[in-house]
Amino acid sequence: MTLRFSIQPFVKVQKNKQYFQGYQTKFRRRREGKTDYRQRHKLITQDKNKYKSPKYRLVVRFSNRYVLCQIIYAEIVGDKVLCSAHSKELVAHGLPCGLKNYAAAYCTGLLLARRLLKQLNLDEVYAGNEEPAGDVASTKVDGRTYYLEEIDEEKRPFRALLDVGIKNTTTGARVFGALKGASDGGLDIPHNHKRFPGFSKDTKAFDAEGHVARIMGEHIGDYMKEMEEDDDEKYQKHFSKYIEADIDGDGLEELFEKVHASIRENPERKKGAAYKVDKSFAKAKKITHAERKAASNAKKAALKAAAAGGDDDAADEEEEDA
Repeated sequence: MTLRFSIQPFVKVQKNKQYFQGYQTKFRRRREGKTDYRQRHKLITQDKNKYKSPKYRLVVRFSNRYVLCQIIYAEIVGDKVLCSAHSKELVAHGLPCGLKNYAAAYCTGLLLARRLLKQLNLDEVYAGNEEPAGDVASTKVDGRTYYLEEIDEEKRPFRALLDVGIKNTTTGARVFGALKGASDGGLDIPHNHKRFPGFSKDTKAFDAEGHVARIMGEHIGDYMKEMEEDDDEKYQKHFSKYIEADIDGDGLEELFEKVHASIRENPERKKGAAYKVDKSFAKAKKITHAERKAASNAKKAALKAAAAGGDDDAADEEEEDA
């Protein structure tokens, strides 16, 4: 009797864990294209030996009309907002229109920084740059780099990391205007000049004065003058809000100087016309079952009365005809 053994060769498993990961359901915000979880993990992960010291994020978001800047930190229960500033608040500081351009983003970042530092009693220690500076300031203390000109010996500055979300970080993007405003306002935010307006990728040169011009809205003024000369009808339509506010291309720099000074003077929230909520769209007050039943009975009675009145009128007409 002969025994035969079949030797099975080694078979590589083709459908491994990496294969099946492609069929796993992604997180909801990943499916909606709202959150980059790879970026978020790096922004919120903190060393375990740093107990109760979360990483703070400077979150900058743009809508169709406004800019929103927030200082947010993550907890297990969810994200919590430490401080926020909205470009709609710039109306109270003297900027009535153009609330989402580069200059407005700078003002919103500056407002957030001054408000946060005042909230933490650090506004006098870290005043930031009184006048906009186009370049990047940095100081090294004990082997660590702080992105401010001066560092206090007793109190360290408030550090935050820029969170751009899913926006493309192209050179000259408005999100970096908010970053620069927050940095000039006294916050310690790691950054460099390679994404600011005025940096040339080809020559590797940076024009700090060009960046300051963008902060002060000179590009808007030049565009206003150019459009007014070329097509006055288009200018009247495109810059109607500026015309209503009596703002021309030559007065923008002075206007933004006043806005910066107003923000530094009082960065706290101001209650005014910008915060009035239009409640004309509010739903009607919910009624009880008894009130709903009474209204229904009243409506039925009115319909019966109207029907009875119609029958009486018809009978009268028949008698008149007879």
